[in-house]
Amino acid sequence: MKIQEADAKSLLLAQGLPVPSWKVARTPADVEAAAKSFLDAGAGKVVIKAQVLVGGRGKAGGVKLASSAREAAEVGAKILGMDIKGITVRKVLVAAAAEIVKEYYLGAIIDRGSRRIVLMASAEGGVEIEEVARQNPDAIHRVSADPRLGLLTYQARSLGLAIGLRDPLLNPFVAIAQGLYATMKANDADLVEVNPLAIVAETGPDGAASQRLVCLDAKITIDDSGLARHRDLEALRDLDEEDPTDAEARKLGINFIHLDGTIGCMVNGAGLAMTTMDLVKHFGGEPANFLDVGGGARHETVRGAMELIVADPKVKAILVNIFGGITRGDEVARGLIEAHAEQSREVPMVVRIVGTNAAEAAKLLEEARFETATSLDEAAEKAVAMAKGASR
Repeated sequence: MKIQEADAKSLLLAQGLPVPSWKVARTPADVEAAAKSFLDAGAGKVVIKAQVLVGGRGKAGGVKLASSAREAAEVGAKILGMDIKGITVRKVLVAAAAEIVKEYYLGAIIDRGSRRIVLMASAEGGVEIEEVARQNPDAIHRVSADPRLGLLTYQARSLGLAIGLRDPLLNPFVAIAQGLYATMKANDADLVEVNPLAIVAETGPDGAASQRLVCLDAKITIDDSGLARHRDLEALRDLDEEDPTDAEARKLGINFIHLDGTIGCMVNGAGLAMTTMDLVKHFGGEPANFLDVGGGARHETVRGAMELIVADPKVKAILVNIFGGITRGDEVARGLIEAHAEQSREVPMVVRIVGTNAAEAAKLLEEARFETATSLDEAAEKAVAMAKGASR
């Protein structure tokens, strides 16, 4: 689950990281009021940033500066409603513009190969880290946190030294790096990223100049599997930007991923789903989706899953492969029959059901005149032939 920058910053603040104040606005009037509050507090300029769950906001014109509240309202009016990579901007973040001296990148990710949380840092901040990895991979430095002890102080110091930080900013960097690790652990996150982590120049009340490290941006993705432990984080999901198909799949309790092929697949069990997709490709077809209805799926779930498949206009044929253990074959058959009676367009389908109540399922499908198969190989081959026939 991706969350917006403002919400990500809230999670960083909860772990004590230095994040400048901000306000979220949904109308030009709100932008004007937010900008006025920062300008009245002494900010020279304000920054208005589109809140969208894609990169490249700046290049698209979604990040602008303003010197007055009136100008901020005008900028906000231009950004709100803007289309950035297919997403409509519905809200913006308003904050005091920082006087940036130097930008860095700092991120924490899960490295599934080493089964550890890896901290990455680069002196080339302010640009997409993927671009840095392509053009100058040696500029990215990494340390692996200990799975029991976490990110140790000496590891964080070595990371800071590697990107050129020295006292008096090295110790603050150590605290921020350990705070990123803590944020990741506390929220079951897949990714916690600050880009840029910036040295900013500030002037104190006595007029003395100083520099400090602050988190000017934040990106966090949460592991969906961990949300059961973090009910409060579910409220951070931005439904305005979520694919309606993904939202419906989550509501049904099924795992669904769009692919680019023409053969819709409905399977119970992730491993069996992968095998089914492999066989579709083996016989010359391309799967249109990964869909795991899970164990014990009721007919209502099956009907809903079928609606998701049929809604994809690229789907030319459907392959249903169910191995009944907890899942009852007759329940699946009833769901398929109900879905077929209600579906918006006719799509050829082949069904293979074995295991619990397979005989009852076979009888129901025969009476409803469904195409069936006794083996997975046969089912996959038939589905590929159906898709090719429908494409002619």
